[in-house]
Amino acid sequence: MTRLRHQSFIIGRQLLVCCTALSFAVVCDRHVCKAELEKGKDLRGLTGTEELRNISNEVLMWCDELLLDSSYSLVLSNMVRTKLDNRIRILIENGVATGHRSLFVIIGDKGKDQVVILHHLLSKATVAARPSVLWCYKKELGFTSHRKKRMKELKKKIRNGRMDIKDNDPFELFISSTHIRYCYYAETHKILGSTFGMLILQDFEAITPNLLARTIETVEGGGLIVLLLKSVNSLKQLYTMAMDVHSRFRTESHSEVVPRFNERFILSLASCRSCVVADDRLNVLPLSSHVLKIEEVPASFKNKLNTQEEELASLKNSLTETKPLSFLLNKCRTLCQAKTLLRLLDVITEKTLQVTCCITAARGRGKSAALGLAIAGAVGFDYANIFVTSPAPDNLKTLFEFVVKGLEAMNYEEHTDFELIQSTNKQYNKALIRINIFRGHRQIIQYIDPQDSVKLSQAELVVIDEAAAIPLPILKELISGPYLIFLASTISGYEGTGRSLSLKLMQQLREQAAGLLKNDNNEQVLTAMKGRALHELVLEESIRYKPGDQESFMDYLIIFTLLYHPIETWLNRVLCLNACSAHRLVAGMPPPKNCQLLYVNRDTLFSFHKASETFLHSIMAIYVSAHYKNSPNDLQMLSDAPAHHLFVLVGPINETQAQLPEILAVIQVAMEGVLSSATVCDNMGRGKRAAGDLLPWTVSQQFMDKEFPTLSGARIVRIAVHPDFQSLGYGSRALELLLEYYYGAVPCLKEGTDFNIEANAKHIENPDALVLLEEVIEPRADLPPLLHRLSERRAEKLDYIGVSFGLNLPLLKFWKRAGFVLVYLRQSVCDLTGEHTCVMLKDMNKDEEDLNEGTASWLSLYWTEFRRRILRLFGFEFNKFLPQMALSILQLKNNEIAKQCKREVWAREKIGSFLSNGDLCRLSQYARNMIDHHLITDILPVLALLYFEERFDEKVKLSSVQAAILLGIGLQHKTVDILATELELPANQLLALFNKTIRKLSEYLDQLCMDALRQEIDGQEISERSVDVGSMQPVPISLDDELHEMAVEIRKRQDRDRVRMKEEIGRELKQYAIKGSEDDWMSALQSTNLKTSKKIGTILSVKSSRTESKSVDHELLKETNKFANRKRKRKSKDFK
Repeated sequence: MTRLRHQSFIIGRQLLVCCTALSFAVVCDRHVCKAELEKGKDLRGLTGTEELRNISNEVLMWCDELLLDSSYSLVLSNMVRTKLDNRIRILIENGVATGHRSLFVIIGDKGKDQVVILHHLLSKATVAARPSVLWCYKKELGFTSHRKKRMKELKKKIRNGRMDIKDNDPFELFISSTHIRYCYYAETHKILGSTFGMLILQDFEAITPNLLARTIETVEGGGLIVLLLKSVNSLKQLYTMAMDVHSRFRTESHSEVVPRFNERFILSLASCRSCVVADDRLNVLPLSSHVLKIEEVPASFKNKLNTQEEELASLKNSLTETKPLSFLLNKCRTLCQAKTLLRLLDVITEKTLQVTCCITAARGRGKSAALGLAIAGAVGFDYANIFVTSPAPDNLKTLFEFVVKGLEAMNYEEHTDFELIQSTNKQYNKALIRINIFRGHRQIIQYIDPQDSVKLSQAELVVIDEAAAIPLPILKELISGPYLIFLASTISGYEGTGRSLSLKLMQQLREQAAGLLKNDNNEQVLTAMKGRALHELVLEESIRYKPGDQESFMDYLIIFTLLYHPIETWLNRVLCLNACSAHRLVAGMPPPKNCQLLYVNRDTLFSFHKASETFLHSIMAIYVSAHYKNSPNDLQMLSDAPAHHLFVLVGPINETQAQLPEILAVIQVAMEGVLSSATVCDNMGRGKRAAGDLLPWTVSQQFMDKEFPTLSGARIVRIAVHPDFQSLGYGSRALELLLEYYYGAVPCLKEGTDFNIEANAKHIENPDALVLLEEVIEPRADLPPLLHRLSERRAEKLDYIGVSFGLNLPLLKFWKRAGFVLVYLRQSVCDLTGEHTCVMLKDMNKDEEDLNEGTASWLSLYWTEFRRRILRLFGFEFNKFLPQMALSILQLKNNEIAKQCKREVWAREKIGSFLSNGDLCRLSQYARNMIDHHLITDILPVLALLYFEERFDEKVKLSSVQAAILLGIGLQHKTVDILATELELPANQLLALFNKTIRKLSEYLDQLCMDALRQEIDGQEISERSVDVGSMQPVPISLDDELHEMAVEIRKRQDRDRVRMKEEIGRELKQYAIKGSEDDWMSALQSTNLKTSKKIGTILSVKSSRTESKSVDHELLKETNKFANRKRKRKSKDFK
């Protein structure tokens, strides 16, 4: 104990020495700093417990960083001074004061040198510690990022007195003295949930909308976003810059990309009032002319509280005496967060495990912090097993941070009451993965991978952060256990599954909470048993940045209304992130038959004009509302992909109205195919496939057909209907008009019109004549109309139209009604949605001559082959399909293809190779209820295969339920109980229907066998009766004589048979004949006195002439007679 106190005293003394040294370094000279720091050398030799050694190392690292910071400040102060535009300083300071982020776009090869200046200005304006930096890049950073190595070299120079401030590079000192996290663009998913003070994005050509949204949302309020671009003579050169993502948009038949997204992005920078576009010397370009009149925020507005802040303070004061609730509530920053925490703690105190709490919000609203504080509260209420999951442990940095803050607020002490355990996995970047609490009893807070749901058997509370980034099937497994669930997700943003969470999972949770299920008609029905309780919580106020950064403007910033258009609003608008729901239409509900389809010109749509922006946001809102898989990358594909086209369904157009029509449905089409035979053979020979052309490569690999990719086709990427008009026929009407357009039913009224009415790739003429500092960028004025009638554009000649989507029953029925044929079904499920991807095609060659009878088209051959394969795959991956789904897959609704697929009825000989006579006998016995259904289980796969392959006569028809039962038991190998549950039928009723099914098939097979046997017998008789006509001679006698002879012969035969029969019958009945003659019986009657016969009995006897059998046992006969005599004497005594 004495040694521990001594070591603690040494640490305190050395800390004082280091602080003194740093103070000298700042106000005096680096040599004095060195001398003072030498006094603390014995700190490195400190021995003792591991805990004290860790503390000493942290103190030294902190001292080293402060020393480097002081040296960094001295270097900056001694740099060659250049005049800095004062508007940049004001913009940064205003952002820090108001909690708004600022965006700097620096154009030039030396842009990274200006990062040092911007970070220094941000550090001076920020009262807290120096801001951390997130530096994202593609592959090569351009400099070494080994911070420890740099710090070691600089510290050595400082201590040896060889460091000359004038000769050192400020950028080197910035890299060495600043906490920077370097991240590849491909690994930016690992920074979810993290917060940084400054973001640097280099390698502009590798940036995608997803990366832009993902990284910008990690910057805290008042922070900086720096975008580094290469040197260009004109901003318009960025319009034509080739982006890395463009390589995925190019195909062999569509290779010229028009980068419309870049043009719209550059033009949008002028609308962002917190953005400055400058060169690599920080000279502001004319595009950022809005900062000319920028003014500093008055001090009176910096500390003014709004209504929400006042209400939050009042809530905290009212719960001051409530412990530990007040401790946790004091950590909340917004009113929404405080109310959410209170609701979570209410659920925790109830200790009802069948409850799900779902928190949804945009980025930076404090979801992770609220969850962390709630977990700390659960520890206070004695929850023992708490599990936390997220796409990656790095995403839980904020959550675990607030767990620790919550524990400390409840007077828990680290090392005494709890311990923190970091991951040793290098990929996790030393992330915190476990907290052990041992104050009262053993409690744990453990991170698990989302795929390890089997480890949650002992869980009491499961917390899922960033749920939108977890695939939906895995998420459903996580929330299916008997434990309390806290779930947080960002539903408006860049996550691909954000809409999947809100549209699918949330809807399912609401139905379970209300006790609702869906019947076969997709109608909700009320059930007696309710599922998990659901509490939906929404966070609206931002924590990372103040409200003015995401809303239009707040009341306390009225004077800056005309100056500020902050970052989040700009980001939401340029990436259409705020298009969460489509606006309600006011033009009424026109009949679908009166609606028309229009072609959208993408050059005008992405020109950043006010009207086109409104139209674009309406399209994206319908996309988001109607489809569960959306991301900002889809916007760039829609704008830049050369093979994509856009159509909209609108109501009747009033020529007098001056506004754009309201959108009822949107169709996005991609042209595919027209590949050369050499390309197809080369790629298929190597087992590879080029980017794009999804349908040609998929179908050709599936059927090993090298001709299909050479056909011209189109793929319907999306068809989305306004949420207020879904299931009313508008989607079918839009698809019908599109098919008519590509069939050629819509004539082109403009002569000489090309397929593409959009502009080709732009080229900058004479770029050397442009001056970057004098260039004014504005939206183009010479643009074509936004909407075109189909008669104004000539349609492409197509061989087929296809679609690819995640298989589900409503979509499958929709496309089958339109005449599409299913030809491909992926065996593995999609990680995102848990659905099997399928491909459906429709033949567009109506103008060709009709096929000869018996000749099948390529699509009918594909369908026949697909049906043959899918029937054999139902017993594997597809056995989880419901019978309704499996039966719908096998039903063909295209009449033209059905006519080409002729039924091949098998004869008895061919069926006999699959079903033996014994098998048919067992089927017949079961059909008559003579045996149990288990005795025919082995026959069912063959029987179902023959029926669904149409090997039976078309007269053999089963009802839908009977076919579903045969398919489920025979091909999917399901038990009767499972099938009864899926079909919602009692097991005995299902078996009765199954018996009727087998009876129908058995009767057909029996009849088939009898017909075959009859034909065989008839054939034999015919062959026996067949003689040579030349050998026939006349009959020697007449017909009457022949009949008379036959009659005589028959009479003789009858007499002979009669005598033989009498002899046979006589021998059998002779033993029962009455013996004696008539005289014997007459003499016996005369000798008997009839008057006394009643006393002695009615028995008469005559002398028998029967010879005694040789086989009679005389001894046995004597014994029998003795026994009879005794019995007769006993009876006579009874009479006496």
